Amino acid sequence: MIQTLVLIIAVTAIAGYFLNREAAKTLRGGGAKLHSLPSYHGGYALSLIALPAIIFLLLWLLFESRILDALILAGIPDEAMAGKESGEVSLMLAEIRQTATGRIFGEPTAYIREAAARLNRLDGMADWALAALIVMLMAGGLYIARRSVAAEFRARQRVERTLSGLMVFASVLAVFTTLGIIASLLYESARFFAKVPINEFLFGLNWEPQIPIREDQVAGLGAFGWLPVFLGTIVISVIAMALATPIGLLSAIYLNQFAPKRLRDVAKPLLEILAGVPTVVYGFFAILTVAPALRAAGASLGIPVSPNTALAAGGVMGIMLIPFISSFADDALSAVPRGLRDGSLALGATQGETVRKVLFPAAIPGIVGGVLLAVSRAIGETMIVVMAAGLIATLTINPLDSVTTVTVQIVTLLIGDTSFDNPKTLAAFALGLMLFVVTLGLNIIALRVVRKYRELYD
Repeated sequence: MIQTLVLIIAVTAIAGYFLNREAAKTLRGGGAKLHSLPSYHGGYALSLIALPAIIFLLLWLLFESRILDALILAGIPDEAMAGKESGEVSLMLAEIRQTATGRIFGEPTAYIREAAARLNRLDGMADWALAALIVMLMAGGLYIARRSVAAEFRARQRVERTLSGLMVFASVLAVFTTLGIIASLLYESARFFAKVPINEFLFGLNWEPQIPIREDQVAGLGAFGWLPVFLGTIVISVIAMALATPIGLLSAIYLNQFAPKRLRDVAKPLLEILAGVPTVVYGFFAILTVAPALRAAGASLGIPVSPNTALAAGGVMGIMLIPFISSFADDALSAVPRGLRDGSLALGATQGETVRKVLFPAAIPGIVGGVLLAVSRAIGETMIVVMAAGLIATLTINPLDSVTTVTVQIVTLLIGDTSFDNPKTLAAFALGLMLFVVTLGLNIIALRVVRKYRELYD
């Protein structure tokens, strides 16, 4: 039913667009001087037909089930509702819905059958009411739009105002979504810090979130110092960026400024293919090729190397990040006005001096943005770390040891049957909050770097 209504709304809106546009063309063909182009008259009809219908449909879907549940519960006998908790009421509603759809297991009681039949009747009435109301809304919108076609009607302003309102709504929605995510992180983190002291979390040197699920279960008391996890994240990210940043930047500069066009046309797509490889493939490459090679090299040199190492995970992650940095840097260099490069060369500077003193400073915002995106990807990567670096939180900066990262620990903490009021589960939100604070700090630092070193040209 919903799919049919959406299709009807789309077809009617498109038909209204062409009807209004043709009416405006006819008016202009008769010698009238229109204020707005015929396409704006069509766009006004499209928005007037589609937007109210879509908004009404979304509101209906949002409140329909709640209203139907209230009506169904109002018809249940009082003796059947006596003493039921909210969870039992939810189970009863689920049984009524299963019976209404014919998925009956066992023999439902008489009042369940009656409620299921009433639900089917109400569902049918609701569908027809929804269809009728949407058709009325679309008809009203089409009528108003058709009557608005006139030489002096400012259709362009109406369409632009509507688009502006949609963009404002999208911006507000994005802002409130972000605020909602932050609020949920803060709320769950506050619950965690109510059970575990914040100084133990911030300055503790051990991370062993083992909490007994049952009273009779034998388990450790748990240690929630996040420093080993944070240090592992830093080690792997630094290794990855140390490999990816110079290779990515130099490859972008060569392909953008020095490479022949034929070589660039072949090399750039090949380089960007790396960005499309799934991370699990990089994980296999790390654990099957890179890690054994590191162990063999360490054995030949007499250096002990763990089976899972930060160096293997960070190195392979760096290979994965090269296309990100290279692509962003190439786009940033291409966006610099050609007149700057030509002016520098005309003044006698070499191509290398032009890149170093003119193009690179002008492209700093785009380059820093690409590097920052790569850092965020390195911090958030999970699959490669799980496969190549392991799960053990070790307080070390030795890249040949096994370490873990914040995102890997969040994943492991939220797997299993632990309830959400357990410190082990709530620790995932505390780690997420700290990750948010760290990435926010990186963004602020990058913004300051861009403002300080970028060159502005007219």
